[in-house]
Parts: sequence; C-alpha cells; structure tokens
Amino acid sequence: MEQLAAYFTEYGGAFFAGLAIAIAVIFSGMGSSRGVGTAGQAAAALLKEEPEKFAQAFLQLLPGTQGLYGFVIGFFILLRMSAGVSLANGLAYVFVALPVGVVGYFSAKYQGNVATAGLQILAKRPEHVMKGVILAAM
Repeated sequence: MEQLAAYFTEYGGAFFAGLAIAIAVIFSGMGSSRGVGTAGQAAAALLKEEPEKFAQAFLQLLPGTQGLYGFVIGFFILLRMSAGVSLANGLAYVFVALPVGVVGYFSAKYQGNVATAGLQILAKRPEHVMKGVILAAM
C-alpha cells in the first residue's frame, strides 16, 4: 500500500492526465463510430437503390465530428502535461475530459440517428436534403 501511495505521490498527476486523454479520445471516438455507423448503414441502403445520390449522402459523416473534438481536447491535454504535473492538475484534466468524452459519446450517437432520418429525407424528397443536414448539425 505504501508503494501505491508513493507512486501516486510521484506520478499521480501524469497518470490522471493520461487517463483524461484516454477518456476524451476513446469515449467521443466510440460515439462517433456508432453514429457514423448507423448513418452509414442508412446511406448504404439508399445508395443500393439510388447510387446517383452518393454526393448528397455526405451527411452521414456529421457524427464523426465528436470524435475529432475529443481528439483535439486530448491533444491539448497532452501538450499541457509534463512529467512533473501535479496530482491536482492531473485530476483537473480528468474533470475537463469527462464531459467531453461523455457528451461526445451521446451526442454522436443521437446525431447519427438524426443523420439517418436526414438520409430518409434524401430518399423521398432529395430537394429537401439540406433540411436534414441542418437538423443533424444542430
């Protein structure tokens, strides 16, 4: 137990800063992959019947932005951390990364659902596809 306490006294800040990077990148990336996957399935189904709508099906990519946001926050934390980062700062990075990871996961998941509905607009009324894009972006 003393060794664990000594480890966290010496390296706890770097440990928690690394954990913060992982939280921001992994959870937002998981949400993005889920959202893009959901919308991608709908896009593939649409393009099977109407391949000429490929260029308009780009709205399938919108849920991927949350993964990018998580990556950027993780990168910013990486740039700010050092080997001697304090335990308090390491924990602060975790508290900064938690909302990015959690909100990134859920917003990407639901943005994928909205993008899927936007692809249904594209299938039935292609002249209104920008309404689907706007809804997914919101």
